[in-house]
Amino acid sequence: MVKPLVRTGALALLHWLLLWQPVAHADVWGFVDEKGVAHFANERLDERYEFYFSTPEGMPTKRARKKPRDAAYTVAPPPAPAKLLAFFEVSPSYKQVKHLLRAAAREHQVDYELLQAVIATESGFDAAAISPRGAVGLMQIMPATARHYGVVADRKSTITKKLTDPRVNIRTGARHLRDMMSRFPARLELALAAYNAGLTAVRRAGNRVPRYKETQNYVKTVLQLYAVLKRPSMRPSPPAGPLLGRRGADPGGAFGSGMPPVQPYLQD
Repeated sequence: MVKPLVRTGALALLHWLLLWQPVAHADVWGFVDEKGVAHFANERLDERYEFYFSTPEGMPTKRARKKPRDAAYTVAPPPAPAKLLAFFEVSPSYKQVKHLLRAAAREHQVDYELLQAVIATESGFDAAAISPRGAVGLMQIMPATARHYGVVADRKSTITKKLTDPRVNIRTGARHLRDMMSRFPARLELALAAYNAGLTAVRRAGNRVPRYKETQNYVKTVLQLYAVLKRPSMRPSPPAGPLLGRRGADPGGAFGSGMPPVQPYLQD
């Protein structure tokens, strides 16, 4: 049975997003399933998806002009719709992990809204979500990736079970996302692509978003949601120099289940 508050909040989100349509070209589609979980995508994946909203496409950055394939991932942030933000405030599953998002954002220096956008896209804030590929929980983390960050099985619980714990999942996912951002300073689209498809896939693509339809859609959806959630006045300035990333073996990708996301690092 659908939780009334979740369903009501999700339907309210759909209603107000349909009304809020700035002049734009980057579209976001979505639907609310029988469990009250919202699913987002940058295109209509099937008949369940309805048009949600559009975000203005920004001018390509200097880097993007040199690499035309990346220009499509530059999104200009529109004003944050109050009703969209209100949806998160009434969503029980989101409210239950807000304090964990704040803690992880502070600890790993990742924007709160980016985490919010990533989780919305990855799992729709469903802590028990498991993708066909085996990615687990809120941030859809592969067990092999979790093991890389010190999450190990024991007599009481498997890694998969531990990743359904929001605290473990968010801390691990935020740490992994920060590592990918450190490897691609001021190139959030590449950090997100590496989070989704794996660092090796991005490197093999010549440090560009790989030509995987799932990854390309994932990156666009997260960036669009992040642009809406992140007020322009609160956007961080690009780092002055490269950040130190975690060294070691490629922990692999975190292919999600195509649900709602968290905030991106945008460059002027």
